[in-house]
Amino acid sequence: MERQMYHYATVSKALEELKEKGFTTDFNLQEDKIINNPDNFEISHIYRYEGESDPGDEATVYGIKSKGGERGVFVAGDLSMGEKSATQVLNELSIRGRQESQN
Repeated sequence: MERQMYHYATVSKALEELKEKGFTTDFNLQEDKIINNPDNFEISHIYRYEGESDPGDEATVYGIKSKGGERGVFVAGDLSMGEKSATQVLNELSIRGRQESQN
């Protein structure tokens, strides 16, 4: 799995670029799809944004593809790592993707 990390000035710029690349679904509105079917998704783009003065301004933007061809985004704030959250699932998918690319 080839995944690219991008660095944009703002989260909105990252979302704009991903939309231009065809990532149009807002998976924040469909979080249960990710939580209940993590193997149906692959992370293709990751963007991490860190606030300059406030660590609470941290966010991660994921560009996600489903096995069915749906492409969209998920935006996770730094405090959204709950036990059964889509952010946790995406973090695990990211780790799995890195391990698979090393093998």
